[in-house]
Amino acid sequence: MILPGSTLGILGGGQLGRMFTAAARTLGYHVIVLDPDPHSPAAHFADRHIVADFSDQHALEAFGKECAAISTEFENAPAQSLRFLAQFCTVRPGAEAVAISQNRISEKQFFTTHGFPCARYAVIQSRDDIAPAIHQIGLPAIIKRSQLGYDGKGQARVNTTDEALRAFDDMGAVPCVLEELVPLQLEISVILARGADAQTAVFPVAENQHCNGILDVTLAPARIPDNLAEQARHIATQLAERLDYCGVLAVEFFVVAGGRLLINEIAPRPHNSGHYTLNACMTDQFEQQVRTLCGLPLGDARLLSSAVMVNLLGDLWDASVPPLQKIGEHVLTCPQAKLHLYGKREARPGRKMGHYTVMDAKIEHALALALDIKSTL
Repeated sequence: MILPGSTLGILGGGQLGRMFTAAARTLGYHVIVLDPDPHSPAAHFADRHIVADFSDQHALEAFGKECAAISTEFENAPAQSLRFLAQFCTVRPGAEAVAISQNRISEKQFFTTHGFPCARYAVIQSRDDIAPAIHQIGLPAIIKRSQLGYDGKGQARVNTTDEALRAFDDMGAVPCVLEELVPLQLEISVILARGADAQTAVFPVAENQHCNGILDVTLAPARIPDNLAEQARHIATQLAERLDYCGVLAVEFFVVAGGRLLINEIAPRPHNSGHYTLNACMTDQFEQQVRTLCGLPLGDARLLSSAVMVNLLGDLWDASVPPLQKIGEHVLTCPQAKLHLYGKREARPGRKMGHYTVMDAKIEHALALALDIKSTL
């Protein structure tokens, strides 16, 4: 075990790195952040910030030699950088699992190879692949970049072959997947922690609502039948086992007609839909990330209160009212709400600047109060 007093590293300095750093510092660890942004949110809480590119080998070597263990906060961290760091210290999750999750083609091939349910898809490497892909999948469909897509970016719904060709060109003519348009009823997510000893702790299934491709509201527990929630937890646990995964893993599911589950994608890190755990669970997802990284026993993941999390996007940051005052006025005056702001200097429409979580014994009461706050904002 890597015990408190040791130095941990986080590759990436965004809000997920910030919350990891806060959890690690609370447990008594020192933290170094490596991120090219001199104003990265995680650096505010870290002992030290290495301002360098994620592929800078000189910086990575110094980083690896100074840390007892390193984790990552985003799935697009170069897998080669994680392999390089593993020469010097413990790295969790491993490069191979991260590499699978950061490419939609390899991710979906992993699902199908191992028998996990996902939507039908076809691989598009060039324009010549589009017509055969449409013949295989049908229209309408969704075309998605194989890499660097997030929050609804890098994907488009297409209804004709011409639309698919234009979308492929607009995405830079890079490898893509064409995915069937499924009869979506609901999106849910399962977040779990898995240690190097294969011990697993699974958080309650969360229900997710999106707006313009960006997560808007998360409810925990999800309002689904118990048997469906158990099925989702079982699939997520099996997936982590197949990946030989160590760390915190998020698995997003589509619930489609007939109550079937299809895996949408995975994220090899804590997840936006798991932020409710910071206030509503015995152990939150970021403390679990520290525990899995350090080889500690996992914490209890039980839910202590029903919770609803709402994202605060940069759209709220306008010139008419100082945004922190406006948010504080409407969130902090509610005794059942918990506010988390990420310390980002620049607000942009669609950028995640913070979130708040409302808790209540009954999920519908928490949802009503959370939406009331949202409407005032």
